[in-house]
Amino acid sequence: MKRNNTEIQPIRIDMVVEALCQIHSPEQMKQFLNEVLTPGELHDLALRWELMRRLARGDSQRQIAGEMGISLCKITRGSKILKEENSITRSILVGRKTNEPKNPA
Repeated sequence: MKRNNTEIQPIRIDMVVEALCQIHSPEQMKQFLNEVLTPGELHDLALRWELMRRLARGDSQRQIAGEMGISLCKITRGSKILKEENSITRSILVGRKTNEPKNPA
């Protein structure tokens, strides 16, 4: 089965979205993610979120790449997402960035 099979992928992602929408607490979400994702997948997801959070906070792409060991391509993708006016990710992170320090401890 091809990974980008357009006939199957939309059905599967809709089912995942439906399952995620049924979860209403952070504890349940964490448990669900631990149940369905491998440790490597969890790491990749957390890494992606951290780079998005740092971009929203105003860290430079080169700083993020150097400190996190992430390619500039991944960071550029995140930067483009945050520049989109209707980005859900942007709307989530914009409210948080004013409450966080520039450099984490």
